Amino acid sequence: MAERDPAASTPSVDVTVRYFAAARAAAGVTEEIVSVPAGGPDLMTRVGVVVATAGERHPELSRVLPRCSFLLDEVAVHGPGTVVLDGQVLDVLPPFAGG
Repeated sequence: MAERDPAASTPSVDVTVRYFAAARAAAGVTEEIVSVPAGGPDLMTRVGVVVATAGERHPELSRVLPRCSFLLDEVAVHGPGTVVLDGQVLDVLPPFAGG
């Protein structure tokens, strides 16, 4: 009998991550789906987990992320502990110069 892959049955949260300006250049993509393990029965995770996963995928991006701000479904994120639900959109915004 074949063994089941435990990762196949682990619930995940899929977040669309959109990159802008220097974050886009560092990531090398405009947007992508980032899948992270769900943090509980409500299929949620945290912004910090999604951001860390994106940084692991794109080493150049990990240098830009500490200076970025984030929008979750177009609402400002006020910390890495903000809950993210399956299907949400996270925008990564580096600092912009000018006025």
